[in-house]
Amino acid sequence: MASRWPSWQAHALFWPIAAGGVVLDLWTKKVMFERIGPHDHVQVIPGFLRLITALNEGAAFGLASGKRPVLIAVALVALIVILGLFLLGGRKPALTTIALALFAGGICGNLHDRLFNGGRVRDFIDVYVGTYRWPTFNVADTLLCVAVGLLLIAAWITERPDQRHDRPQR
Repeated sequence: MASRWPSWQAHALFWPIAAGGVVLDLWTKKVMFERIGPHDHVQVIPGFLRLITALNEGAAFGLASGKRPVLIAVALVALIVILGLFLLGGRKPALTTIALALFAGGICGNLHDRLFNGGRVRDFIDVYVGTYRWPTFNVADTLLCVAVGLLLIAAWITERPDQRHDRPQR
């Protein structure tokens, strides 16, 4: 039964990554919004990347804009699911634990804004090529995207007992 719970190593991996993600997200938002005015920008890579200040009342790509209670509820449910998967989902590979921690950090960073910034998430990373612009995002959004990527990699490289193939003996 003990193997159903995360090991102390998993806890030592999960909690610092999740907390570090939240701290990094909130700190970068604070710094960017203190240093960059509402109509200013900082060019990082000309023609590709700049820092601006933008407030987003919706989810990714502005979806569900203005639906603060729904977005808060979805974030809370997602956070409960992530914590449940970590705490009750049994032992898992380190890559999966890292992905879950990044999810938790990203969710908490944007949830903080929804709760304490009038429902608006602070975004500041602006990627563009010519007239094409990717929707402005922040560190929390990056954590969420990296988490998805890591979960896909973990699912691809993790061999499950029911998927093992008999290998010829040499």
